[in-house]
Amino acid sequence: MDGREAPIAASLRFRLSLWISTVILAGAAIAGLYSYLAATEDAHRGQDTQLQQVGYLISRLDAVPTSPMARERVGDIDFDARLVVRFIDAPGAALAYPERSPRFATSLPDGLQTVTIGKETWRVFVRTSAKGVRVAVAQQTAVRDAAARSNAWRSVMPILFLGPVLVLMVTLLVRAMFQPLQRLATQLGMRREHEIGELDRAALPSEVWPFVTEINKLIARTVRALALQRRFIADAAHELRSPMTAMSLQAERLAASDMPSEARKRLGTLSAGLSRTRILLDQLLTLARTQESGSDRLTQVPLKKAIQECLEDLVPLAEAKAIDLGVVGEADPMVTGRPVDIRILVKNLVDNAIRYTPEGGRVDISVERGGDGVVLDVDDTGAGIPLEERERVFDPFYRVLGNGEIGSGLGLAITVSIANQIGATISLTGKPDGTQGLRARVVFPACRAPAR
Repeated sequence: MDGREAPIAASLRFRLSLWISTVILAGAAIAGLYSYLAATEDAHRGQDTQLQQVGYLISRLDAVPTSPMARERVGDIDFDARLVVRFIDAPGAALAYPERSPRFATSLPDGLQTVTIGKETWRVFVRTSAKGVRVAVAQQTAVRDAAARSNAWRSVMPILFLGPVLVLMVTLLVRAMFQPLQRLATQLGMRREHEIGELDRAALPSEVWPFVTEINKLIARTVRALALQRRFIADAAHELRSPMTAMSLQAERLAASDMPSEARKRLGTLSAGLSRTRILLDQLLTLARTQESGSDRLTQVPLKKAIQECLEDLVPLAEAKAIDLGVVGEADPMVTGRPVDIRILVKNLVDNAIRYTPEGGRVDISVERGGDGVVLDVDDTGAGIPLEERERVFDPFYRVLGNGEIGSGLGLAITVSIANQIGATISLTGKPDGTQGLRARVVFPACRAPAR
C-alpha cells in the first residue's frame, strides 16, 4: 500500500483469485467429466432399451414373415440409423436379405451382446418367441457412440460455459472486495505532510480493523513525538533570544569604545556571528510556528496585499543595495492559505532574492492566473544556483557556498513547509530570457471554498 505496483506474485488479491479460480475450474472439470461419462452411459442404456423394446414388439407378431421380400421389409425399418431386424434360425434366412445387410450367426444366444461382423461392430439383442422364432435387433456401435457423445456434450456444455463465467465473477468480486483498501491507500498517498489525522475504519472490512487501529496508534505516537520536538525547538529558540539580544547590545556598546584595530576586527567577526545566530533563532521560531499551524483553518488570502506588506519590510534592505524592487502586472488573485503563512512564504522568497542579488541589480515580482491556479514568480539578477544544488537548497540548514551573505539555511525550508501545507508547489529555474539570475516560482492551487 505504498503507492507502487507490487509484484503480481505478492498480491493477496491475485493469489486469492488464482486459488478460487483453480478450485472452480478443477471442480468444473471433474463435474464435466462425470457428467460426460454418466450421460454417455445413460444414452447407451437408453439405446439398449430401444433394442429390447423393438425385439419384444416384433417377437409378439402373430404371423412370422416367411417370404424373403417380407422379411426384408421388416428388417429394414430404420436402415439409415443402422437399426435393423433379422430373423435367424428360419428357412432361407441366409438368402433373405441384401448383400449389404449384416448376417448374424445362428449361434448367438438370447439377450444383449456386442458382435463384430466384417469391419463393423454391432450391438445386438436376440429374442426367441413362444413359437420358436428368433429375432435379432441390431444397431451399429459407431452410430450409438456418436449419438451418445452428442447427448453427453449437450449435458456438459452448461458446465464448461459456467466455469469461465464463475472465474470472471470471482475476479470481479475479489477486486470489488479489495477496493476499500485501494481507496485507503489512495487517500493516504494524497495526504500532505501536515494531515496526520487518524484513519477511518468504518468503510473497511472488519478483518482489517486491528491493522488500522495499530496504524492509528502509531500515528498518534508520531504526532506526540513531533509536537514535543517542535515545542522543544520553539522553547529553546525563545529562551536563547534574550541572552543573544543582551550579547548583541553589549557588542554594540563595545564597538562604540576605543580599541585597537585588531580587537575591532575580532569584534566585527563576533557581531556577525551574533547576528547570524539571532536570524537562526527567529527562523527556528518561524518554522515551529508554521508547522504547528498546519491544522488551522484555511481562508482566502489576497496575494497582492500579502506582497505589499512584505515589500514594506524589505524595501529598506533593497534600497541599501540600490536594487530595483517592484511588482510586475496588475493581477490581484485570491489564494487559499493562512494570511501569516502566505506573508512568510512571499517574504522569504523576496528576501533571498534581495540578499543574493548584487548591488544595482533588479528583483521583479509577478503574479498571474494560470490554468492550474495562481502563479507567483520572483526573478532576480543574482549569480543563481547551480542546477545540481537547486533541490538541496530546500533542505534545512543547507546553504550554497561561495557567498558572503548572513543566513541560516532555513528560509527555503520554511517556504517549502508552508507550500506543502496549502498544496502549492515551488521550484527554482533559470530565467526564461536566458539572462543571468534565478526564478523562484510558486504555483498555488485553484482557489477553493474555505474549510468550515
